[in-house]
Amino acid sequence: MSTFSQATVAVVDDDLAVLESVSELLESAGYAALTFSSGSALLEGDALHRVDCVISDICMAGIDGWQVMALAHQQRPQLPVILLTAHDRAERMTRDMPLAGDVHALFRKPFSAQDLLSAIADAVSPRA
Repeated sequence: MSTFSQATVAVVDDDLAVLESVSELLESAGYAALTFSSGSALLEGDALHRVDCVISDICMAGIDGWQVMALAHQQRPQLPVILLTAHDRAERMTRDMPLAGDVHALFRKPFSAQDLLSAIADAVSPRA
């Protein structure tokens, strides 16, 4: 795994404005960002093997954020996944889902840029 200043983060969101703003935030903090407009776009090819962390929206057409996390963990069980949601229902469901323990962090849109950056730094930091 890379040090956080060299880490590559995949961002998955079907909202282009969110995709661009999160990507710009990551790049301004020294991360490399790979952007994907759908879960299937991330899961095709070898992108999962080139990233240190995944940030995914929960509510997307096709493969949602929960499925992105589950499928990513099939290939890389320790890959940190941060989920984003704009929906109260998705946030409430998170507390009740068995997979919720696999989520590195969950943020409700709009979220604090500093809080997201802190979660990413924690996610990509080397573990003792």
